[in-house]
Amino acid sequence: MAGEREPQIVIGGNLAEGFNNADIERTRQRLQKGKQYKDLSTICIVPTRDKIPARVVENWMGLMTPMNNRFIRMFVSGMEVGDAYEKAIETIMEHPILNQFKYILTMEEDNMPPPDGLLKLLESICDCKVPCKDHFVQVAGLYYTKGEMGQPMIYGDPRNPTAAMGFQPQIPIPDKLQECNGTGMGFTLFHIGLFRDKKLERPWFKTIQEHGPGGSAMGTQDLYFMGKIRRLGYKIASDNRVKVGHYEYDSNMVW
Repeated sequence: MAGEREPQIVIGGNLAEGFNNADIERTRQRLQKGKQYKDLSTICIVPTRDKIPARVVENWMGLMTPMNNRFIRMFVSGMEVGDAYEKAIETIMEHPILNQFKYILTMEEDNMPPPDGLLKLLESICDCKVPCKDHFVQVAGLYYTKGEMGQPMIYGDPRNPTAAMGFQPQIPIPDKLQECNGTGMGFTLFHIGLFRDKKLERPWFKTIQEHGPGGSAMGTQDLYFMGKIRRLGYKIASDNRVKVGHYEYDSNMVW
């Protein structure tokens, strides 16, 4: 039958050291990269309109979390997305236990991350006790706006001196950690210490839809927040190893 091994005769004890013991230094480097010996406690915020597609939920059920680290989900139902994030994080920061978690993961009801997506984002994000200006304090999986002409949600190139704080869409660098000024929030990891920075004024998240005699102004809650932390000197990146699908219910298509 398929999968069966050839017959064997074994004489004496098996002293094999095992795959992971065979090269301790390789194993050490893998464990150091994954950081799973550290505090990786994560709260996952899911804003929802109460109708999460079964195909998306099935995908979420395969999401791996760090071994023996705390991971919980918080659903926010029936609120505008900017208000949902604002209220959820306010609740977390006021809670005596939740505010001791290390990271906040945002996951939206039409995004489908790979099984190891969170583990890879945790590799990439700042693990300092207090978020620093040398490491990435926010990292996101790579996904696109919906449709055949979808644009990658990687906004702004900090290396461009003429538009250092702009949000122009960037071309993805395959499988690289790509610094930028902003991302979407469909599958995005934040260092919780950002929300303790007294220089980061409230509201943290705000969807702008203003109309007046001088014209109209519109902006999404994600870039509203990221513009603020970028101006404070924090660094943001898209982890392009983490390929996230963007689900469209009407067509049953994953973009």
